[in-house]
Amino acid sequence: MIGDKRSIGFLGDEKTREQLEEMLYSGAILTTEALMLKAKELGITLKITDDSQKVRKIGDVLVGEVKYRTPFETRRKRIYGTTNGYHLVKLTGSNIDSVEEGESSIVVFGNLITKKMANYTIQKHWKSSSTLEDVGKLFKKVMDEVTSATPSVSPEYHLFTVNPQLDKNNAKKLLRTTIVQDVKDLEKWRADLKDKMVSATREMEIASKIMTEGLVGKVKNIEGNQLEVILSKGVLALDIKWNILARSGQKVQMTVEDPEKVLEGDMVVITNENLGIGRSGANLICEVILCNE
Repeated sequence: MIGDKRSIGFLGDEKTREQLEEMLYSGAILTTEALMLKAKELGITLKITDDSQKVRKIGDVLVGEVKYRTPFETRRKRIYGTTNGYHLVKLTGSNIDSVEEGESSIVVFGNLITKKMANYTIQKHWKSSSTLEDVGKLFKKVMDEVTSATPSVSPEYHLFTVNPQLDKNNAKKLLRTTIVQDVKDLEKWRADLKDKMVSATREMEIASKIMTEGLVGKVKNIEGNQLEVILSKGVLALDIKWNILARSGQKVQMTVEDPEKVLEGDMVVITNENLGIGRSGANLICEVILCNE
């Protein structure tokens, strides 16, 4: 099983984006330079990377995948293959939409131009007496020829080979077991990613409320250079994990550099992102994050 490493993201007007994709995937654009130039002409931003893992190995099973992302979902087409068997699996997110089974075949994933060129090269050079080594060389030739004709495929690729001694029944059992576990892993990965995204969104939302100006509270008590400050209405104190430690009307501890510049009843303010006493300008230090509600 062989797969290139290229991934292309298209950002811009939907109709114009589809126009550019059609030109690329039909073979009208022959080089990466021409693709970038056409994208600029159409006002489309491209994100091209060559680090995708489209082919991988799970024990005695090889897995190939192509995927298509939209703002709302990710659709995947996977092929799981081993000696004497393969399964084609289509997924939306981590939900299996369909499964097709086969015993022996050469299956090509890709866009219109890549499939057309790959199938032509395979038919031209295929020999019924080909060994596994011969097939590997043929697949490399396919990748080299396709790469020379379209920028939708990277020059580098991953190539994996397995050859376990399995009959058709054992191959089918191995494939089914592998697919079930692999989809479970995908489901867990998607759940973890969702949790991270929710957490990141929450952090960004809270971070946007960090106080950079305004009234924080009033000095309630002074002991040496330690102050008790009662938070003003609409002010929260959070720890570094964004947990709420104190709300309006509750107290927080702060430290003053010069206690002689502080009196009970003084207002604590943030001016130009600096925390201090409003009356005297004395600098204060606190171990909490001050935010607006």
